[in-house]
Formats: sequence, structure tokens, C-alpha cells
Amino acid sequence: MLLYLIIINVIGLALFGLDKRRAKTHAWRIRERDLFLVAIAGGSLGGWLGMYLFRHKTRHLKFKLGFPLIILLQLILLFYLYQ
Repeated sequence: MLLYLIIINVIGLALFGLDKRRAKTHAWRIRERDLFLVAIAGGSLGGWLGMYLFRHKTRHLKFKLGFPLIILLQLILLFYLYQ
């Protein structure tokens, strides 16, 4: 479980960096839906870190509020699962 969370969060972080680079070079982009799917799959912390590390999608309200909300819901879920 811990290894999975580490890997999926590194993927989330990397996707934000990759999408930022593609945005700058006008290349094909990673869909917002896919960024959220990785977050829901457990990579929300890495994605949220990537947002601010790469300064990408920070003006989009759905990302600005969505990622912290996903993190909160995942923490609540973990709390109830391991209680």
C-alpha cells in the first residue's frame, strides 16, 4: 500500500511537470480528466505539490479547490479504514 502511494504520487507530480512543459511548447496536453483520475487513484498529494512546484493550473478553481478536497476525502477514508 505504501509503495503504491509513493509511486502514484510521483506519477501525479510528474504529470503536472510534463503538462506544464507541453503547455509552454504548445505540444499536445494531458487531459484535465486524467490529472484528476490520478489524484482520485491516490496521487492527489503529488499532484497538488506539482501544481505549486511547477506553477501549473493554480488559477483554475477546480484544481485549486478540487485537489485539497480530494486529499481531505482520502485522509478521512484512510482514517476510517485504519481505525
